[in-house]
Order: sequence, then structure tokens, then C-alpha cells
Amino acid sequence: MDKKSLNVRIARCATEATDIVGLEFIPTDGDTLPPFTAGAHIDIAIRPDLVRQYSLCNAPSETHRYHIAVLRDPNSRGGSVAVHEELREGQTVQISYPRNHFELGDHKHTLLFAGGIGVTPIMCMAEELHRRGSSFTMHYGARSSDRAAFVDRLHASPFSENVEFHFDNGPDEQKLNLTAILRGASRDTHLYVCGPSGFIEAVKSEAAAAGWSTDRVHFEYFGAPAVDTSNDGSFEVRLARSGKAIRVEADQSIVHALACNGVKVETSCEQGVCGTCLTRVLEGEIEHRDHYLLDEEKLANNQMMICCSRSKTPLLVLDM
Repeated sequence: MDKKSLNVRIARCATEATDIVGLEFIPTDGDTLPPFTAGAHIDIAIRPDLVRQYSLCNAPSETHRYHIAVLRDPNSRGGSVAVHEELREGQTVQISYPRNHFELGDHKHTLLFAGGIGVTPIMCMAEELHRRGSSFTMHYGARSSDRAAFVDRLHASPFSENVEFHFDNGPDEQKLNLTAILRGASRDTHLYVCGPSGFIEAVKSEAAAAGWSTDRVHFEYFGAPAVDTSNDGSFEVRLARSGKAIRVEADQSIVHALACNGVKVETSCEQGVCGTCLTRVLEGEIEHRDHYLLDEEKLANNQMMICCSRSKTPLLVLDM
């Protein structure tokens, strides 16, 4: 957990949709919580040994509470199941101050795409865009209406006319037509997308085919797509400031190898999606496996996510 943390109480724990639980946190000391911006997340210490990130889904103008929603996913790394089974109303938990790696810009028109539980940061963005009086359209896709969180809240919102729902089991006329939406958008439109990796890749791929520049496409993964690790080998990491050399085995991450040698690095997602462990590289060729850095940043070969990325060369020298 980040050194800058605070204790909050779970004021409400409620089912938001099938397999989705919503949690509302309120301050235990004082009347307000630290401010946040649309797209922000917090780290939650579900247990002392289990810290996970969740996006804030309430309006950024609210200072009296933080609201998250969590999908129960048996295939996750354990956090979502623990949230559903271990967190209850009235409990006090430790969280980090809000951080934002998915900042909402100011554009002439904004397209918001939410896939499943990816609605959490996207809904927060919709709240903020409405507050600003900005032009936007939100597209929300899910397997079915009963598996879509906050449908009633969105229908009742003052920006309900800006929201379009797309359910896999619904009639064809309401299905998400990415080609039509993205090819019909003006060149000063920006898009923000969050959801399962397949959904994000579909939006990104269609945007590229429609001629969108990458600087107009903004996204956040909840979990990184699987990577083939069958050909991974060992390599050495040298810490430039201390001169210490550490061997990273084929089945280790750099973060794990460092920890085994007494070097603690702050991490959060451990999947290369949050940016917490971003580290400067002074020497060596990086094998990027993250979904945080932009393509041009990866080509620069001077920084990496040491929770997941590896080395193509026998040695990496890190600015540590």
C-alpha cells in the first residue's frame, strides 16, 4: 500500500447487477475525502496481503464518499472474489489516495465506450462531462441488461439521452456498430474506452481502420491480455545507483527478483496496466509486455514496467 493512505468505512455494500457488488466508502475521520478526477482509481487493502485497484464510479464533484463496483471473476488473481466474500458494511479498510492514469481531456466531442464492468471509470467521465456542459455520447455494452451495473442510475441521470445501451442478447438494431460510429465521427472527436481486453482491442482496431490517430484514442485495461511465456529465459538486472547485480530467472518478474534480494518496489496491478512500477532503463533492450506505455514510448527504449516486462538482452541496467 502507498505510504499516503487513509482509513475509510464501508457505508454500503449492495448488488448492482448479476455478480457485481457496489461498495461505498466514507471517511472515518472528518467529513470529506481527498478530491479525485474522472478516470481515477484507488488501491484497496482487502487484506494486509491482498491489495487491488478499483476505479471510482461516482461523480468527481462528490467529496463525501468513494464508490466502486467489482465483478466477481473466478479467473482473476483473487481480488474480486475476496471483495465479494470478505468485505461487509461497517468494516474499516485501508485505501490509497486516488491516482489517475486515465485522465479525461477537454475535447469538442467525446465518445465513451464501456464494456461490462469497464463502465466504472466511464460513468465517472460521463458525470464530469455533463457537469462541464461538454458534448459527449456514451456507449455501454454488456452481455445482458441484468449483467450491466447502474442501468437504472444511467436511465435516471440528467444525461440519459447521451447514453446508448448495447446488449448481446438484445435485438439487432441496438447492437454496437463500431464501424458506423467511428467512421461517422468528426476529426476533433476523442474516444475513451474501458472494459475486457477483447472489447478494448476491438475499439482500437476499428478506430485505426477508420483513420483515427492514436492520440485521439484513450484506454484503460482492467487486466492485461495473456502473454506467451514459454520461451522466457533468465537475464541479469544491474541497479545503477548501488551497482548491485541481480539474476532474474525465467519464471520470475523483475519485481519478484528484486524483492528476493531485499529491494522493494511499489507495485499495484502487477500486470503492466497501472504505471505504478514505471522504471527508467539506462542500458539494454526491453521486451515490453505492458499496456500502459504508448507505442512511441516503448520505441524510445528508456523506461519499462518491471512488474511484467523483460529483457531481450543478457543485461538491463536500471536507474535504481
